[in-house]
Amino acid sequence: MKKNRSKFNFLMGAVCVSMAFTGCSDDFLKPDPLSIYEPSVTFNTVDGLDAAMAAADKALRAYWTNVEACDLMLPLMSEYLFSDLAVAAKTDDAEAFCDIAERFTPRNGWYNFDQNRLVMFWGETFNGIKYANTVISYIDKVEGLDEETKNAYLGRAYFHRSYRYLNLCFQFGDVPFVSKILDQPKLDYKSTKREAIIKKLVQDMEFAVQHVPEQKDMDYIGMINKGACRQLLIKCYLADGRFEDAKKQADILIDQSGYELMRDASFGTFSNPNPQTWNITDNVIWRLHQGLNKTVTSNKEAILVLPNRYGSDSGIRTRTMRNLGPRWNCDDIKTPDNRRAVESYALNSPNYDITMDFNRAFGRGQAVIRPTWFAENSVWYVNGVNDIGDLRHNSTVGNWVRMEDFKYNLPGSYRGENIRFSDNGTVLCSDTIRCWFDWPHYKVWSPSPEDDTREATQYNGSGYQDFYCYRLAETYLLRAEAKYYLGDPSAADDVNEVRRRAQCKQFYTTVTIDDIADERARELYMEEWRFTELSRMSYCLALSGKPDNEGKTYDKARLYEDSFWFHRITKYNNYYNKDTGANIRGRKYTMGAHNINWPIPQSAIDANRLGRLSQNPGYDGYDPNVEKWETWEEAVADEQ
Repeated sequence: MKKNRSKFNFLMGAVCVSMAFTGCSDDFLKPDPLSIYEPSVTFNTVDGLDAAMAAADKALRAYWTNVEACDLMLPLMSEYLFSDLAVAAKTDDAEAFCDIAERFTPRNGWYNFDQNRLVMFWGETFNGIKYANTVISYIDKVEGLDEETKNAYLGRAYFHRSYRYLNLCFQFGDVPFVSKILDQPKLDYKSTKREAIIKKLVQDMEFAVQHVPEQKDMDYIGMINKGACRQLLIKCYLADGRFEDAKKQADILIDQSGYELMRDASFGTFSNPNPQTWNITDNVIWRLHQGLNKTVTSNKEAILVLPNRYGSDSGIRTRTMRNLGPRWNCDDIKTPDNRRAVESYALNSPNYDITMDFNRAFGRGQAVIRPTWFAENSVWYVNGVNDIGDLRHNSTVGNWVRMEDFKYNLPGSYRGENIRFSDNGTVLCSDTIRCWFDWPHYKVWSPSPEDDTREATQYNGSGYQDFYCYRLAETYLLRAEAKYYLGDPSAADDVNEVRRRAQCKQFYTTVTIDDIADERARELYMEEWRFTELSRMSYCLALSGKPDNEGKTYDKARLYEDSFWFHRITKYNNYYNKDTGANIRGRKYTMGAHNINWPIPQSAIDANRLGRLSQNPGYDGYDPNVEKWETWEEAVADEQ
C-alpha cells in the first residue's frame, strides 16, 4: 500500500484544479443560494473527477480541522456544545455561546468563530454536496471509463453526499435535497422531508457498498472505501427504521471484512512525550489514538481515517491541547499562600524543573469548551461502580489527567506538592468553569515541535493529527443499538466487547438505550458528532417505540417538544437549565427542547427568494403550512 504522503501530494494537486470552483477565501462558509454554482471547468476528464473528489475529501476533513488564525474552536467542538458532554468555557468572553435556547436563532449565533463554527454545518456541508454532485453529474461525460471504475467513482461520490445529508437530517431536520449540478441558477427550492431524504441515502449507499473497493485494494489510506460505505449504510438503515438490515450490515463489517478491535499495544509506535513530569505506561488505548498509529496497516480497527499531517501541504493545525485542556496557567488557581499555583516555564528559566514541566506535558490549555461533570465522572460508573480498570479513565497509566495531578511549581514552601481545590475551607480556584476539570489526555495530546524552543513559555500543541472518521468500536455500538430496537438481549455483548478491550472490570448483563449512549460517550469522545448522533438516536428510538431507561417513549413528529436527546441534556448536563449559579458574565447556560433541530439560516431562506424553505419549530419564521416535498423523487423532478 502506498504511503499517506502520496495521498497528500495527489490531493493538493487536484485541489489546485478544483480552485476553479472552490475559491480561496472563507466565503464558502457563508450560507448562500444552494444552486448558484456553474463550473467554469468542464469535468469531463479523469483529472476533473479526481479534482472534485479531492475537494470533497478535503471538505470532509474541515469539520475536524477548520480554524482561524487564533486556533480557537473547531467545528466538531461546536457540535459538542449541544450535547450531554461539554459546554462553552471561555469565561473572559462575554460572547461565549452558552445561552443557546435564547441566543441561537435564524439570524444570530452563526458567525463569531471564537464562539462556534456552526455555520460550517450548513455552508460547508452544501459545498461537500456540491463536490459530490459534480462527480455524479459529469461521470457520464468522461470517456474511456470502464463500468467498474465508473461505479467506484459514483459510490465514493454517493458516500460524500449521503454523509452530508444524513448529518443535515439530524442537525436541521427537513432541508432542500440537491441531487445534481444545475446549468442555471435555481432560487425556488422547497425543503424535502427528512424521512424521504433518508430513503434516497439508503438507496445510494446500497449502491456504494456494492461498488466501492475495500481499503486493502485502494492506492491510498484516507480514500472512501467499502468499509466506510458500509458503516454509513448501517446508520442510514437505522434512520430508516430497518433495524434488522442495520444489524446484518454490522455483522458483515465486524465478522467478514478484515477489521478487528485492537486489544493490545502491539501495533504502531509508542510515544511517552514527557515521562519525567507525566509518565505514560504503554497501553492499547494510548497507542490507538496517537500520531501515525491511526493509519498504520497493522491498525485493523481503523475503517476511515482523515489524514492531517504536519509538513504536508494539506495539514492544518487544530491545537486540541489548547482548545480542550483546562486553563491551569493563570492567577485563578492559587497556592494556599495566595500566589499563582502553576507556572509555564521556558526551558532556560532558572525555575524550570523537568519533573514539573506541565507546559510540555499537557499543553497550555485555554478551555474553549469544557467537559460536564457527567463526562468527567458519572458516566464512568457502571453497575453503580466507578470502574477503575477502564483504561479510558485511568490516571495510573497516564491516559486521564486530574487537576490534582498538577503540582505547585513556583519557588516556595509548597513547591512539589500536588495542587488542591481548597485549603482549610478556603477555595483556591476562583474560576471552576474554565480552570478546574479533568480530561482524557490520550484524546487531547498532540506534539508541537515548532513551539519547543528554549525561550518558549507557551506549548500549545500543534494539532497536526490524523482523525478517525469511522472505526470498528463504533460498529459494535451501532450493532448494539440495532439489537436494542429489535429486542435482542445480546446487545449487551457488543457493548461489553468495547469495554473488554478497554480492560474494564464492570460489564452489562442487559443494556438500555442510555447505556449504549453512555458507552459511545466513553469510547468516542471528540470522534463522533455527539449531538448529531444523539439526535439520530432520538429519531430511531421514536421509530422503534422502545423506551429510554426511565420508561419514556417518544413521538418522532414531536421531537422538538421532547426527545431522548433532551432527556440526556436535562438529566446529565449539569449546566443547561440548572439553577446552579454557573454562568459566563451573567449569562446562564440554557438549552431548549426545540434545539434538537437547529434553525435554518435566514440568509439561506432569503437567498431562495422565489421559493420558501421550511423553518423549524421554535424559531422565528416557523410556519407549519409551508409546503415540502413528500418524496425525494419529487425533489429531483423539480430540479429538471
